[in-house]
Amino acid sequence: MTATTTAEPHPRAAAARPVDLNADLGEGFGHWRLTDDEALLSVVTSANVACGFHAGDAVTMRRVCELAVAHGVRIGAQVSYRDLAGFGRRAMDVPAEELAAEVAYQIGALEVFARAAGGRVAYVKPHGALYNRVVHDEEQAAAVIEGVRLAGGALPVLGLPGSRLLRAAAKSSLVAVAEAFADRAYTDEGTLVPRGSAGAVLSDADEVVARSVRMATTGCVTSAGGREIRVRARSLCVHGDTPGAVDLARRVRRALAESGAVVEAFA
Repeated sequence: MTATTTAEPHPRAAAARPVDLNADLGEGFGHWRLTDDEALLSVVTSANVACGFHAGDAVTMRRVCELAVAHGVRIGAQVSYRDLAGFGRRAMDVPAEELAAEVAYQIGALEVFARAAGGRVAYVKPHGALYNRVVHDEEQAAAVIEGVRLAGGALPVLGLPGSRLLRAAAKSSLVAVAEAFADRAYTDEGTLVPRGSAGAVLSDADEVVARSVRMATTGCVTSAGGREIRVRARSLCVHGDTPGAVDLARRVRRALAESGAVVEAFA
């Protein structure tokens, strides 16, 4: 991936662009819960639901799907490497055939609960280490897309602009949806700063809100290295596991609406 420096369009000309607001939800297991699912579902337009491999269990998936349908929020399958202990954030080498089958397994599990709640799985988004791996790894990206196909539906795929994943999705005639991150720092190349690095996750709420509006209306953001890069995306992610996530998501949505952006789901 390479970053580009471009002139920004006039905010008024770009503000009417639709933008989806998504968050990672259902990130709990048994009695442990990391995200305030019900509160976030009153704010976001798309829910990336953990499917049991990095977090989530049957009861949690069922509950989040029911809440999502009640709030009119699109349900997305957030697929991951099989890594409950590491929350899906540890690098793993999984054979392509195995990964494809496990992606399909996760989508299928969530689809049962989405259908039972009166909804459906509307898209797929990788999580954590898998998300970052398929930015550059063509084989793993192709395996994720094979898994989506194996699950039996031509579902849109959510990922980083310019990633191998989105290229593989488009090549397979799936809708490739680019996303940006409100609360993550970017490298000069347009990828996410690794979570283990200082400043990878932004904690200043005012900064996150301002960046969100700028990304939605101009398609640009300043990297950690001070470079202006293009991150034009249809969906904006606010992480549900950060402190104050609900209030932050509300502020972001309000600021987007005030800027003239149309906040609506892409799927």
